Amino acid sequence: MMKEYKNMKKELTVTEFQLRQFQGVSEQDMIDSILYSHQEGERVQTSTLSDKTANIAIKYKAAMERENDEWYDFLFHRYMFLKEELDFFEHAVNGLDERHRSIITDLLDEDMTWDIMMERYHVSHTMIGKYRKAALKELDKQYELRDRQVEAFVLG
Repeated sequence: MMKEYKNMKKELTVTEFQLRQFQGVSEQDMIDSILYSHQEGERVQTSTLSDKTANIAIKYKAAMERENDEWYDFLFHRYMFLKEELDFFEHAVNGLDERHRSIITDLLDEDMTWDIMMERYHVSHTMIGKYRKAALKELDKQYELRDRQVEAFVLG
């Protein structure tokens, strides 16, 4: 999670923006997809021109609504997944003791190098590694607890 944290935060903000600005599939895009899609199999002409026009209009509206619903659902579910994962990770980090929380927060900051952290905390490179390892171990315990809760719900 730590490796993907920054990317997930960026994706969350982009997805949130897309949801807030949702316009759906444009009419021109839908018209293009209808024009360039062909039905398979033989066709028998049994309807008049006005029936064809009505059928096209109905299919167009239904296809556009379906595309828009699917796109919005995808964005919404992706947003909810990212939000839940990031909220849990941030909660887990905030639950660490002060030293470990500071180390993890600094490690998430791409501008913070281990050398800068050594100066900041007045410890050796080895101690930064030990703090990091201890913090990750504690985070793993919190993720395991969450996984056990989900498992108990699913199986219960």
